[in-house]
Amino acid sequence: YDGHSDLHVGITNSKGVVYNYDQEGVHRAGSGWEQCISIPLVQPDMSELLQQWDDLLEEFSMEEAWLPHRYEEQQHNCYTFALAFVNRVRRGRGREPLSKAQFTERFLIPHTREASRYLTLHQELAHSDFYIVPLPEQEQ
Repeated sequence: YDGHSDLHVGITNSKGVVYNYDQEGVHRAGSGWEQCISIPLVQPDMSELLQQWDDLLEEFSMEEAWLPHRYEEQQHNCYTFALAFVNRVRRGRGREPLSKAQFTERFLIPHTREASRYLTLHQELAHSDFYIVPLPEQEQ
């Protein structure tokens, strides 16, 4: 990622299938997201929510709001889909919904900053007189 193009956002179920929304509607992808930044939204002590997560996500993704013709690049997009799902879950737990700005500040910016630092370091090392060696499987 070069920092100059839009990012695509999705929400995973418990099996790692990514639900994401674009101009063709909701997609369920079991692969193709290997280069993504994963941001945990559910804390380990929320086991009852984890048990409901897949059903909530599937039901949410089937709503009319996420039909292809409703997609609008700036106002009703993949980010809207992810934030609306997060807020649906928050409301179900008696919590206030997050604005776009709050969600971005609390969840996205810290993780994207960390990824950006890592990618910058990796690019610098790759373009210098260094050789990057992957660790053997047992050492990772």
